[in-house]
Amino acid sequence: MGQGSNSAGDLLQLFRSGSARTRNDVRRLTGLARSTVTYKVDALLESGYLVEDGNVTDGRGRPATRLRLNDHRTTLLAADLGATHGRLAISTAAGEVLTEAVIESSIASGPEVVLDLIAAEFDQLWTRVDAPRSSLRGVSLGVPGPVDQATGRIARSISMPGWDDFPVRHRLVQRYGVPAVVDNDANLLGLGEQRQIHPGAHLMIFVKVGTGIGASVVLEGELVRGSDSAEGDIGHAKLPGVTETCSTCGAVGCLAAIASGRAMVRQLTRAGRTPKTTRDVVDLVRSGDIDAVRVVTDAGRALGDVLSTAVSLLNPDVVVIGGDIAHAHEHFLRGVRASVLERSQPLAVANLTITPTVLGDRAGITGATAMVADTIFSAESVDAALADT
Repeated sequence: MGQGSNSAGDLLQLFRSGSARTRNDVRRLTGLARSTVTYKVDALLESGYLVEDGNVTDGRGRPATRLRLNDHRTTLLAADLGATHGRLAISTAAGEVLTEAVIESSIASGPEVVLDLIAAEFDQLWTRVDAPRSSLRGVSLGVPGPVDQATGRIARSISMPGWDDFPVRHRLVQRYGVPAVVDNDANLLGLGEQRQIHPGAHLMIFVKVGTGIGASVVLEGELVRGSDSAEGDIGHAKLPGVTETCSTCGAVGCLAAIASGRAMVRQLTRAGRTPKTTRDVVDLVRSGDIDAVRVVTDAGRALGDVLSTAVSLLNPDVVVIGGDIAHAHEHFLRGVRASVLERSQPLAVANLTITPTVLGDRAGITGATAMVADTIFSAESVDAALADT
């Protein structure tokens, strides 16, 4: 099956986007001859990319056969790893989660240990779903560090000791025999939140506040990529007047040194409290602890100081704050909003929405599923698969 304009893979995108429902729609949109459309659509049906889904009447003759993407019977593996725990799921390519699990996993254990743990957990999850393993078409993994998109290897990461240059994508392809994608967790969180909660946003910034601070930018439903896989690493932006040492990189003055979950825990410990995690900080805020409210609000303002530059530069529709701290009542977001509104140019914030994540921890799984579905149903992947048949 040849590639290029109006290839079979290109025609599939018409069905993915909802632009086409029938062969007649394809002919109208592309101008291709009836025989050409029949040949290419039949190839997509025979290969399982499309399925027939009843009839549709347009008032201009006999009912036409409705076609749709065969994404409900295709299964995907998705994993979203943080520094100390992860969420795994088996989903359909349509985004329906069939089963999921949360695991405790230290990223510092290294790639061999962590990937073996994930594989064992996926084996357990397969026992819970009514789907054959032959339905598996792709796997996606989110990690708390930068990923070289060209190679699927972990780029230099101060938050993932022992993972530098590890061929994660290659290992996943070897293990499962299907296409694999690997990306930074903030990218997957942002993509998931945009696709499911803010699909109409022209430009969205997602910020994850956890052990560290990371961000992603989604433009017209697609992630914005940097030149060296270092996009979104705003936690290490330097703030004037900050004398704290960053516990991740060892430098002085990083945003993460005063506004990350780890930094807030440290500040409250100094104040005589005993939080262990960001969730403990949230609990203190909800109980009305004055020091916790102050620390969280100040952290939000510091994040807002950094975000204000991005807001003035990019003029997003939406800024989404993720991580447990986003749910510390309104204190953290109030700090973010105050700084952004004070320091950004007025036109850039006239219609800006700053809001907490809706999907929470599940945003990563949602984004991971969407990313691998985009890969296996892309025009290039489809044309390559058909060429091999």
